[in-house]
Amino acid sequence: MALGSRMAQAIRPTTYTVRYSRRMAGKPLLYISSALASLGDALLGYSQGITAAFQVQPSFIHRIYGTKVTTKQIEDGTAGIPPLLPAILIACLSITALFATLGSAYVSDILGRRISIRIGAVLYLIACKHPPLPPAAVMMIAPNFITLIVGRSIQGLGAGILSTTVPIYQVEIAPAGARGMFAGIEALCMNAGYAVSAWAAYAFFIDADAEHAWRGPFGVQAAASLVLLVWTFFLCESPRWLIQNGFKTEGLWTLADLHAAGDVTDEGVNQTYYAIVDTLELEREGRGTGAWRDLRNYPRRTTIGLTARSFAQLNGISAILHFLPEALAKAGFDVPRALFFAGCCSLFYSLGTLPAILFIDRLGRRRFLIAGSIALACALVLVGLLQLYVARWPHMLAYVGGARGIFIGMGLYLFFFGATWGPVPWLLSAELFPLRMRARGMALTTASDWLFECVVGLATPPLVRVLNGGYYLILAGACVFSGLYVWLVYVETCGTPLEAIGGMFGDAQAPPRKLEQEDAVLQMRRRRVRGRSTVSMTSQLTAVHSAAGMSQATLHPPVMGDLVEKTDTGTDTDA
Repeated sequence: MALGSRMAQAIRPTTYTVRYSRRMAGKPLLYISSALASLGDALLGYSQGITAAFQVQPSFIHRIYGTKVTTKQIEDGTAGIPPLLPAILIACLSITALFATLGSAYVSDILGRRISIRIGAVLYLIACKHPPLPPAAVMMIAPNFITLIVGRSIQGLGAGILSTTVPIYQVEIAPAGARGMFAGIEALCMNAGYAVSAWAAYAFFIDADAEHAWRGPFGVQAAASLVLLVWTFFLCESPRWLIQNGFKTEGLWTLADLHAAGDVTDEGVNQTYYAIVDTLELEREGRGTGAWRDLRNYPRRTTIGLTARSFAQLNGISAILHFLPEALAKAGFDVPRALFFAGCCSLFYSLGTLPAILFIDRLGRRRFLIAGSIALACALVLVGLLQLYVARWPHMLAYVGGARGIFIGMGLYLFFFGATWGPVPWLLSAELFPLRMRARGMALTTASDWLFECVVGLATPPLVRVLNGGYYLILAGACVFSGLYVWLVYVETCGTPLEAIGGMFGDAQAPPRKLEQEDAVLQMRRRRVRGRSTVSMTSQLTAVHSAAGMSQATLHPPVMGDLVEKTDTGTDTDA
């Protein structure tokens, strides 16, 4: 334990570098940081979509599964592919993501949120470059099932890190009354990633017999990974992580840049800053040391987080997303139309996030989840009954449109999932736990998400083969149960400041306070200089503090490092 603590201290950052322009301070910085950090979730959504589209690609099936098939065999469901192979292809990412999720708690807490996101982007970029080998290499070393599994497993490491860190980052930079909206933005990016993959697969399918029909989409994913990697060097760090790790002045300025256009005298910024500082102090005096075992001190919060993420998978989202084109092909569409209608469903999935963005902070998390459970159950019943009908009377499709009915049911399911059980569990997992336990609590709940995604991914192909449409009726039952559980157990966190959520579970709460007029922060003047400059806020604050003879109770303790700020080129000015 002592060795681990020393190693953590050795690699922990001692300085904080800011590279974004001060002209971005305020809402532009807030929304750009949220949207581009969410590119990590877009990569996750994209990876779900491309594997789904590949299941109806003849060239992919021939190269990876070793079975030569025609589009007609795929449409009839007679391709002869062992159901375990596509299940393994789906599950390998979930398994490695599960372990990466648990490890990301250490990375996120020690190195920071933005470095954790950067590592995830690097892993995605490596994984994307692995399966689609350059043309010359393809002629010498043909990729196969094992090769793709290795690439997907590396991708899973990045997915595990990003799926844990990005929601934490979103919650920690968002204003108190807009955390739901920011979770909705995150979900929009994830669902849009799935939509882009669906339409990319449809576009590349124009030349279905060529292998670039399934290699091409990997290039799109690599480009998105590179954009995320580059942006992490300009991303602002979470102000809560800064304050927790001793960069208190930097944390205050980051809060001001995000929420008050850089004005550290803003009352809301002051209240948020001191709420974080005082809550951290109470946490240090309170429950445990921040280790994994301390999660047992928060049983109800842990239960809500675990069940929310587990129900999201048991409600059937992986069964729909990972096998959507295949399900539409079996319903009666030919392969090009199955890919086209899968793309249309992905648009419903993306549009579903709009109600969450607009209304989740007004109507509350519980209402969204309960309404979502009812809507999802109805959509799955429709899909299940129509699927049973299609299997029983396939030749009557032309008269009653069973395939189109399944498409409508799938579209409705994805719309309501995108609005409810898509964003809300991620939001709850990130906002329920106190700051010292947030990374570990989020890691544990996200691991449960990956575990059940793996279970559902492995179980879906054989169960669909045995039960056909009856499988969707079982998923509908899980939706009903999840809605009932939410109604009985969950609490409403809507509109509650992040540091005050613990009070809903009996945690001690610090009384509110704000900066006094004589505080050194209000007296400090920050200089802008030409090009890149190093401005030590610590030394300036210490000098003012010493001159004023103020007590440490009024001024927050010294920070670990200096703030390095990149400013716009121009003449020296005072800010």
